[in-house]
Amino acid sequence: MVTLPIWIYLVVAGIFFSGFMAIRSAQQEKHIDESFIEKEGQIFIDRMNVEKERREGNSI
Repeated sequence: MVTLPIWIYLVVAGIFFSGFMAIRSAQQEKHIDESFIEKEGQIFIDRMNVEKERREGNSI
């Protein structure tokens, strides 16, 4: 094995760690976005159901 200065090993390890953290944070952000979209969609569905019930109540 070629002997290299220790700072080169540290730089390479830092690059790998940075890549790992970037992938991890992207996955966490995707999960947060999906849960937010799901929550907003449920609010919209609830509003639509309330409006539907209101219209059915007025037509009778």
